[in-house]
Amino acid sequence: MENDRILTSGPRQEDGEIEASLRPRALRDYVGQAPVKDSLNIYIKAALKRRDALDHILLYGPPGLGKTTLACIVAAEMGQNVRITSGPAIERPGDLASILTNLNAGDVLFIDEIHRLSRAVEEVLYPAMEDGALDIMIGKGPTARSMRLDLPRFTLIGATTRAGQLSAPLRDRFGIMYRLEMYTADELAQILRRSASILRMPFDDEGLQEIACRSRGTPRIANRMLKRVRDYAQVRADGHITREVAHEGLDMLDVDGLGLDRVDRNVLLTMMDKFGGGPVGLDTLAASTGEDAITIEDVYEPYLLQLGFIQRTPRGRVVTELAYRHLQRTPPQSMANTARDTQVNLFDENE
Repeated sequence: MENDRILTSGPRQEDGEIEASLRPRALRDYVGQAPVKDSLNIYIKAALKRRDALDHILLYGPPGLGKTTLACIVAAEMGQNVRITSGPAIERPGDLASILTNLNAGDVLFIDEIHRLSRAVEEVLYPAMEDGALDIMIGKGPTARSMRLDLPRFTLIGATTRAGQLSAPLRDRFGIMYRLEMYTADELAQILRRSASILRMPFDDEGLQEIACRSRGTPRIANRMLKRVRDYAQVRADGHITREVAHEGLDMLDVDGLGLDRVDRNVLLTMMDKFGGGPVGLDTLAASTGEDAITIEDVYEPYLLQLGFIQRTPRGRVVTELAYRHLQRTPPQSMANTARDTQVNLFDENE
């Protein structure tokens, strides 16, 4: 059940070591999420003073914000080992029992996409989290009997992008819960400076700021774009990442100034051109764009909602006037009339 890493000789191994080094390994090096860092620092110090395991932690929020990185940092700060797995990988209760019985006192067990655990596996996890025990059944039929095994104190860190899909009994057993927020452009630029230094890239601050502004508030996307701009700089420029080089490299990726890519714009343009700006249902939008409905809902729609480019209504998705302006389109007359009527109503109420 372990996420084994296969090491190879030559350039592949070196690249793997560089990729791993981009993750910060100490809480002081973790950029952003200041409220989470401050409180977590207190909890870790308190647990170390008591010589006890840290309470179970739930991390939730959009993908790519550093949940796995934060879990590894917690283990490092506690001076313990971390065991990494995922919800879909734990198919049977016996798989989870095998993992739990191989943990040492104080170890950190990180389960990514924990909302995808089956109910049978969750039932095994409840007593392990609450009582530090593992209930197993021996035998079958009338002769079956239950046996309880004591487990060492451990810390479970669960990560999910869909906290609402967690069952209430599982969610309530986490003593510490954090929602990770999207990053600002300045925070992303700070992350990119560290990554560029590790990768030994010459850069200008303006170049990294250009990448940060197009990274959708997500460190994973920022580091991915940094590597692609590095490739562009090495082939088309002198290897130095300036604002102009970053701009050209990101334009090659078809990413605009707000971080919208080709699919984002296709979703918006489809709603504008084929449905008059909406409302349009998710399944209809997916069929019209050729994208999977779940992909639109989980990957593209959250950022468009955050920008205020679309709205969810009981009748479906609607494009806002902000999206028309960004794509340099003229909004339909009905939208302009609605905005004018709203302003009139507000004025009348103030009167």
